[in-house]
Amino acid sequence: MPLVDLEKLITLQRSAEEIRNICILAHVDHGKTSLADALIATNGIISPKLAGKIRYLDSRPDEQLRGITMESSAISLYFSMLHRQSADASPIKKEYLINLIDSPGHIDFSSEVSTASRLCDGALVIVDAVEGVCSQTVTSLRQTWIEHLKPLLIINKIDRLITELRMSPGEAYVHLTKLLEQVNAVIGSFFQGERMEEDLLWRERIEERVAAAAAKEEEQNAAKNANGVVTDDVEIVGASGTTGDFEEKDDEEIYFAPEKNNVIFSSAIDGWAFTVRQFASILEKKLGMKRSALEKVLWGDFYLEPKTKRVLGSKHLKGRALKPMFVQLVLDNIWSVYEATTGGDKGKGEPAMIDKITKSLSLTIPPHILRSKDPHAILTTVMAAWLPLSTAVLVSVIEYLPSPPAAQASRLPGLIDASPGARHINQAIRDAMIGFKATKGDPVVAYVSKMVSIAKGELPENKRPAGVAMSSEEARDLARRKRAEIVKAAMGSESSGNVKDLSTAFENSQIYDSGDTDPPAEDEAQDPEHLIGFARIYSGTLSVGDSIYVLPPKFSPENPQFTPKVHTATVTGLYLLMGRGLEALKTVPAGAVFGIAGLEGLIHKSGTLCSQLEGAVNLAGLNLASQPIVRVALEPVNTGDLGKMIEGMKILEQSDPCARYEVLESGEHVISTAGELHLERCLKDLRERFAKCEIQAGEPIVPYRESIVSAPEMAPPKDKALPRGTVLGITTSEQVTVRLRVRPLPVVVTEFLEKNMGLIRQLNSERKAEEGTGGRASGDGGVIVTNDDADHQLAPSSGLSSILEFKKSLKALLAEEKGQSEVWLDAVENIAAFGPRRVGPNLLIDITESGTCHKLLQEANISEHYESKLSRPALLSAQELSDKISYAFQLATAQGPLCHEPVQGVAVFLEEVVITASSEGESSVRDAVGRLTGEVIKTVRESIRQGFLDWSPRIFLAMYSCEIQASTEVLGKVYGVITRRRGRIISESLNEGTPFFTILSVLPVAESFGFSDEIRKRTSGAASPQLVFQGFEMLDEDPFWVPFTEDQLEDLGELPDKENVAKRSFRDDEAKILRLNPLKRSSHYGRWEKDIQGFLVQDHCWLVTIGKDIALEIPRALPEVEAASNRDEGTSLKAVVNTEIGERCERGRDGEVWRELLECDVNMLEHAQSSD
Repeated sequence: MPLVDLEKLITLQRSAEEIRNICILAHVDHGKTSLADALIATNGIISPKLAGKIRYLDSRPDEQLRGITMESSAISLYFSMLHRQSADASPIKKEYLINLIDSPGHIDFSSEVSTASRLCDGALVIVDAVEGVCSQTVTSLRQTWIEHLKPLLIINKIDRLITELRMSPGEAYVHLTKLLEQVNAVIGSFFQGERMEEDLLWRERIEERVAAAAAKEEEQNAAKNANGVVTDDVEIVGASGTTGDFEEKDDEEIYFAPEKNNVIFSSAIDGWAFTVRQFASILEKKLGMKRSALEKVLWGDFYLEPKTKRVLGSKHLKGRALKPMFVQLVLDNIWSVYEATTGGDKGKGEPAMIDKITKSLSLTIPPHILRSKDPHAILTTVMAAWLPLSTAVLVSVIEYLPSPPAAQASRLPGLIDASPGARHINQAIRDAMIGFKATKGDPVVAYVSKMVSIAKGELPENKRPAGVAMSSEEARDLARRKRAEIVKAAMGSESSGNVKDLSTAFENSQIYDSGDTDPPAEDEAQDPEHLIGFARIYSGTLSVGDSIYVLPPKFSPENPQFTPKVHTATVTGLYLLMGRGLEALKTVPAGAVFGIAGLEGLIHKSGTLCSQLEGAVNLAGLNLASQPIVRVALEPVNTGDLGKMIEGMKILEQSDPCARYEVLESGEHVISTAGELHLERCLKDLRERFAKCEIQAGEPIVPYRESIVSAPEMAPPKDKALPRGTVLGITTSEQVTVRLRVRPLPVVVTEFLEKNMGLIRQLNSERKAEEGTGGRASGDGGVIVTNDDADHQLAPSSGLSSILEFKKSLKALLAEEKGQSEVWLDAVENIAAFGPRRVGPNLLIDITESGTCHKLLQEANISEHYESKLSRPALLSAQELSDKISYAFQLATAQGPLCHEPVQGVAVFLEEVVITASSEGESSVRDAVGRLTGEVIKTVRESIRQGFLDWSPRIFLAMYSCEIQASTEVLGKVYGVITRRRGRIISESLNEGTPFFTILSVLPVAESFGFSDEIRKRTSGAASPQLVFQGFEMLDEDPFWVPFTEDQLEDLGELPDKENVAKRSFRDDEAKILRLNPLKRSSHYGRWEKDIQGFLVQDHCWLVTIGKDIALEIPRALPEVEAASNRDEGTSLKAVVNTEIGERCERGRDGEVWRELLECDVNMLEHAQSSD
């Protein structure tokens, strides 16, 4: 087919009804990119012979090398077809624009699936006919359900049923029927889950309305008012429909059925596909039936009587062995073509049969193809001429999937209502998006799902048009780059001692044009990277030069002027995405998928573009299927390249939806990725594209969790006079005494808290709003609270109902704990904080008589608590220390005592806080609180850690869920690799009708590095695992356990032969901490470990705890602290501390005491840092 003119594609962008925005979703190796190649070939971009081989949309070299897609790519395609208004009318040609996005299938890159699906209106979900429904197939279907995309199912690789499994047409039909049932079962599970949730919310609303009506009736009766008013009120509630019957929804339209034209049967590698409608149109004249009637009976238990040509149901067979119509009229014919071309004698086919088939189908095959000795070439030519893949797919896309106006009318209301601050969205913006208003004066709303890194030379404005000769300046620049590449390559041989090459490189480096005054710089030879937004416009028209607001993912129209800050950007370029290239555009109308320049540095990963700020809609962030779990510390080989590496990592973080870059307190630069393969791709991009320098990576850092359990064989309590887990903490000034008790939470409660972190975050946001801070808060455990939590806020009615249900469910779970009902009595009402980070699965429960901390789940307690804090009493009270206790709880749960990892499943009961009057006397309560801040934080934190270690501690390992499909020949080898890496087999099931087994297992993340490569090597490529992070699992071994009873000593001895795996994990993680923390790594650490507790970098201050009773809180706003935050600038902590001490001396606040305590210790701290 000739190459499609670019102007035609640009023109079609203005015809919204003729646009289809679709993405391809599937499991890895199910044929997404091969299908995309066949569709691209229809536009003349690649040859049809290369479809399935060239993998056009896999533009990265490592994608071509590995044979998998790693980044989602978009391309615009042209398609035309003839339409008849009626049976007698002449056909009319209609032209369409298909915006196609190919997405990865590997679990490590599932974030790319999220970015692709948000921009589209429909999806092509591909399933392998042999492998069936796999893990990523379920993820893809779930993504279409969440994003409200209309899916089109493609059952691909049907040729494998013929060539590999050697199935008969009847067996293949049964197999395809069961496969379709599996896919529909997945869709049905999503529907049932949603309906159950809606039913629960409906019941909650009913109960709330009934309770409100009953309360109002009692109030009216108590006031002795007329009963008629109450009756009318109740009737109004009932008449509103709120208390009506639950409305059931029909699920018939959500399932896949070939007769509905939403199922395509295909073989992308052989270039053919068909639908039931397509075969109905082929057979309607032959059978003398209407196409609409034939479509309904061509799939299913319908049979064709040979003599009368009547269609019979299964009840009317009367014992006759007839084939289903799909087998008789469809599959038999396809099997016959394969037999004629690739079957026969020695797999060379039967020429006579081929000739007969081509004549019966009225196909014209070129003679040179018929003379070909390659049977597969004949097969693909015959099938492509008979059932062309592109026709079946694109016609189904046009007929079944919606256009942008239709899709936005049905899809956007739900997305807008679920966005942050939906009640404050401007009605004009809402109407423009839902009504698809695309004129220049309408509000512009576009969503940028990710940033794509493009080399500067690949931008259209920097490319030379085809057929235009190179100018002298361009030739000179090209020569400079070539010479710089030669110099760089030759300089690399310096390490090998090749003096000749080095001298040659030196000579070459001195050669430059006579017109130049300076030799070419190295930076001139490099092709810098630019970030382009991957976007979809929902309303209005966007042009180059327009100024537009850039809304970050956590923006809320309720408070548009608050943080996070909204930036204004000028559009510097608009691009048509054409796979491996870009084409410049001047304007982009609504409904288009496009690239946009001018957002670099303004959008971190995703964001919303809007032409007005007041009432702007925020389409919120993406729900990524995979979260970054693998962390690696990076450093450049040449220390002079540190700046390049940092800039490169920032670009990588912006352009990769799932990569995260952070600088640890130790100064190390760490990147977090979704898995091992994702890490390899990120390192390759850093070295070759973004940083362009040699980078070395450390050992992967795997997260752990810490917890406690009540084990039968625990050591006796450390203080036998107190119950287990109870600690009496006394500050060094002996002015504050804190009694608390640490207990393990029930497992079901821990799981419940983990599942409802969103509600807990919402609860904290509401409490902060009631407190009236509107921004920063210092009394919530050291966490800065801003409007960043806006994306988790819900409507007040639904939020209140959900929180009430949360309390009710939590009470029920605690009441079910056998033998401990008294312990957890009223615990929910006394919850003061969740931790760590205010949302974790740990509880701080205040059971003090005076109510030291405010109760998070008590409505009336909040305002009273903060009013009491605002009116400070003359004497110091325990309430003044509530925020310090909560802060210490957050610190203790953020870093446990075992290996400084987050804690889960722990409840801390605050039993008593006693304050003794100071003998020195305080000028004010504020002075007393300031002096006791560090003491209380340190005492409470250490008390929680001591209470933690009074139980039997446990380590939780990060676990992968592993799915492997393998044949019986390699099953034993797969089991051997899993067992050797401490994995556990969950299930093993035979895929019916195939020789393949599906193995489900769990594997520790720490043991997963190199696992995929080892599986492939052991099985010679016959098996490939899919690893999905599924959470943390307890390793049921005490890391401190040693034999201590007589029986244990007799059986195991003092040094047992069996290794304590938990202790090994503990040692591994401790080694990680020593590597990350320069203070602990120093040889001088042991000298001052007991005196200097270290420093903790918070969002607003440095908390330096020194000695037994001193804590110095230094605001980060000081310029010295900002400089000290960067290790490379060499600013010592001592200078900062001494500055603060000097100011305190001038204010007369125990300056000499500070100097005496800090003089030696801070010197050691500075010396330890310098020696490191």
